[in-house]
Amino acid sequence: MAAAGRIRCGIGGWTFEPWRGVFYPKGLKHADELAFASRRLTAIEINGTYYSSFKPDSWAKWRAATPEGFKFSVKASRFCTNRKVLSDGKPSMDIFLAQGLTELGDRLGPLLWQFAPTKKFDYDEFGGFLDLLPGKLEGLPLRHVVEVRNASFADAKFVKLCRDHNVAICNSENEKYPFIPDVTADFVYLRLLSADDSIPTGYPAEVLDAWAGRFKDYAAGRVPTDFTPLDRTGLPEEPRDVYAFVIHEGKVRAPAAAMEFIKRVEPNFQPPA
Repeated sequence: MAAAGRIRCGIGGWTFEPWRGVFYPKGLKHADELAFASRRLTAIEINGTYYSSFKPDSWAKWRAATPEGFKFSVKASRFCTNRKVLSDGKPSMDIFLAQGLTELGDRLGPLLWQFAPTKKFDYDEFGGFLDLLPGKLEGLPLRHVVEVRNASFADAKFVKLCRDHNVAICNSENEKYPFIPDVTADFVYLRLLSADDSIPTGYPAEVLDAWAGRFKDYAAGRVPTDFTPLDRTGLPEEPRDVYAFVIHEGKVRAPAAAMEFIKRVEPNFQPPA
């Protein structure tokens, strides 16, 4: 068995005007931005799907633009999660899943189900929602991660519920949201939301080093020692893939921070010259 899982680092989306001339070279065609980004990063979180759907040929085009081994995570439609009663979102979930995600093929990574800060933890309701999440889509295995933003979810019962469903809890690094570092699935998912655009690399070197070390801990199957899990029973200590995305408000330096992380966790990774 491998000593650790694969650590993938990336950003949210790939179309952002302020990246042009900073991350993207001046003069690069907009149509070539995904190809450029996907050869310098190892994952991208598709955020546009939270607001709208896309046609199957768009998904196929995105796959074709990216290299082997690259992964997309996909944020689920807000119509699935922004509901008073989560079980009412099943029709919206079916629409979201049917839009063409399978066209990504082996580029498809986790599906991110994001909940509003006003959504509070209700054991039965949330358990019912997790029961709706399919393990496969047209034969393609699916991985699921939930991002919760209400303090009521900082509960060992929530951790166990996700663990029983093999659903990851997004570790959102933001003081406004509960930070739940527990390992609850066969992969780990992090969103780093506090990078500083005044710093060329998004974070100071010592902070980049600290987070890279935590990514490595997670990849080896353990919770970082400076984090306190809510449920200490945990899962077996075994290799797990890790997805880490730099997604902060200004986001100008997000690609730079992600590339700095890649240097630290995957030193043999070589982007095109």
